[in-house]
Amino acid sequence: MRLASTHATVQRIWTVHLRPQTGGPALTCPRCTHTPLLQTTSARSAALTHLARHARADTLPQHLRTCQCRALGCHWHPRHRGCAGPVLLALTCDRSGRAWRLADTCAACAAAMSHTAVVPPTLLGTGRTQPTAGTSRSTRTAPPFGPAEQQRVREMLTYLATALPRFSSPAARLLALQCALRADHHGQIRLPHGFLRGMRLHGHAELWLELEHPGWLHRPRRRRSPIQAQLLDAAVLHQTPGRTARIRAAQWALHPAPLAVSPALPSALRLTALALAAHSTAEVGGGELEALTRQCGQPPQQLEDLLDQLVRARLVTTWHHHHDSDEVRWELPAHSPRSEGVTQEADG
Repeated sequence: MRLASTHATVQRIWTVHLRPQTGGPALTCPRCTHTPLLQTTSARSAALTHLARHARADTLPQHLRTCQCRALGCHWHPRHRGCAGPVLLALTCDRSGRAWRLADTCAACAAAMSHTAVVPPTLLGTGRTQPTAGTSRSTRTAPPFGPAEQQRVREMLTYLATALPRFSSPAARLLALQCALRADHHGQIRLPHGFLRGMRLHGHAELWLELEHPGWLHRPRRRRSPIQAQLLDAAVLHQTPGRTARIRAAQWALHPAPLAVSPALPSALRLTALALAAHSTAEVGGGELEALTRQCGQPPQQLEDLLDQLVRARLVTTWHHHHDSDEVRWELPAHSPRSEGVTQEADG
């Protein structure tokens, strides 16, 4: 990580404000001269898209990026042990959702900020990853599941923690994850009814309304098979790599090894188990409590209760909250239970 120094550095802080006006909210940006009026349903998506556009335009080599929070005297968060870790892009919104900031910060500062999520670099890509001329067919047809799929799911859960309203239900977050990973390069989504039945989400129109209300997606025709929708979150459209790799990640999210998650489990448990699987290696895992609560859409106390339920369901052997580092660590069984046994334990 490179900290702020006395040398001249490129400022990588972008902010936008959504200001109420007659005819709809206006987006204001200190770096832009125009303030376009926005549709109320697309205001959040437009703000995030505008920030992402600035970040892509103001690219800088990793070794030249500095912790902007450090440069400003660390006014964005409470005091902590100091800068540490790589420089990341941190997205922060205020409580009202009207002010958004995207900035380079070190991992330690980003973790100390409230209402903040790290933006995965795959969401700022400008193109698709193409195989090189010398790439063999066996290399292009890689196994469907592995660390790459796990990482993509983890990054998307991190992004959705900020892109979706905080009150979004676990079921809506599971649906949004599949939509984001399965959308084509135009943002169009086609989900067969059988696929949604397998996820135990078929017939729940309220979940689509949850995603439509903040302007994250739109369903132009209700009575269609398969179900079709259009993503309105333009930041998701710039994902890399291509759709094939993302679909593999979506498939991994349905069966997140090393956890054997039954679709019959409640959505809150399934989402928590998925978040744990995305932060696990072999039979152990860990993550910061605040990051896990954002990804699962749960307050800390409720998340701890869900972890206890996963222990009773024998999906997790044990877990512990290290208060000094605010990190949660867990252990997984060598062979996770499946189907009926998991369901009976959870229902009991």
